[in-house]
Amino acid sequence: MRAVRNTTHGGPRLLETHTIPIPVRARGEVLVEVHAAGIAYPDVLQSRGEYQLRVPVPFTIGSEFSGIVVDADADSGFTAGDRVLGVAGSGAFADFVVTPADRVLPLPDEIDFIAAAAMPINVLSAEFALGERGNLRAGETVLIHGAAGGLGVALTQQAKLRGAEVIAVVSTPEKAQLARDVGADHVIRPHDFLSETRRITNGRGVDMVLDPVGGERFTDSLRALATRGRLLVLGFTGGSIPTVKVNRLLLNNTTIIGVAWEGLMPTCSVSLTAQWERLAPVVARGALAPVIHEVVAFEEAAEAVAALDERRAVGKTVLTVHPRR
Repeated sequence: MRAVRNTTHGGPRLLETHTIPIPVRARGEVLVEVHAAGIAYPDVLQSRGEYQLRVPVPFTIGSEFSGIVVDADADSGFTAGDRVLGVAGSGAFADFVVTPADRVLPLPDEIDFIAAAAMPINVLSAEFALGERGNLRAGETVLIHGAAGGLGVALTQQAKLRGAEVIAVVSTPEKAQLARDVGADHVIRPHDFLSETRRITNGRGVDMVLDPVGGERFTDSLRALATRGRLLVLGFTGGSIPTVKVNRLLLNNTTIIGVAWEGLMPTCSVSLTAQWERLAPVVARGALAPVIHEVVAFEEAAEAVAALDERRAVGKTVLTVHPRR
């Protein structure tokens, strides 16, 4: 089969397409013919060997996929021919992928393979962040950094579904329009987000900051919080990992919360199945949908991962693997 391989930890542009054997599943795993794969930030980190779940080179990268079940255990809940979406620790950028059965989810008929491949990481991470970790309540105000990215879109949509007011932080007019289109109530730029947040909230601050960016914005994100506000750390796409003087947390009884949804999967501390049972009806009726920036051919995988790394992508990019079905 074809597979996009990391052989050097040299970054996205050194990824190569190789021909390797189809993987053999073990007990408790599902073999899926991949029809589409989502480009996600973990793929960028995997290409450099910087992801928290380390895989020795050479290996096939790719975390999220949609496709058709080829083989599964009789008690897995899946049979050959089932339409599914899911998450793999690695290996999704290939004609076939193997992953544990509890990371495979049934795909409703209303959702096509392209849309499905754009959902798993962002949609489930957003649900975990806003619900289990952030306990977002109706009527609260949320500030979302990187709001035009795939995760930012999912966070905005789900925050609105939970009855929150959303302030979106974006860097370009194109991204600003996208944020408005998916429901943001206010759209502001990074360079003055603190002063704009204070203006919008009449000096009160926001109840929650959702930050997948990190870097130099972090201290001002803390300053943007209202009394008893929560800052949720979802990643560091800005490159640098910030530090914090903890006395700032005392000033307004604020809280910093780590959100590592994927990190809990190996210990079964998060249930993708339970999350999907809550979200699938909303997805099926179209109230929660990814914004597809671009659909690219399998041969363009390296460039697509590089575009995400360089923050050129808006919304979500999806790789077609078997577009014939």
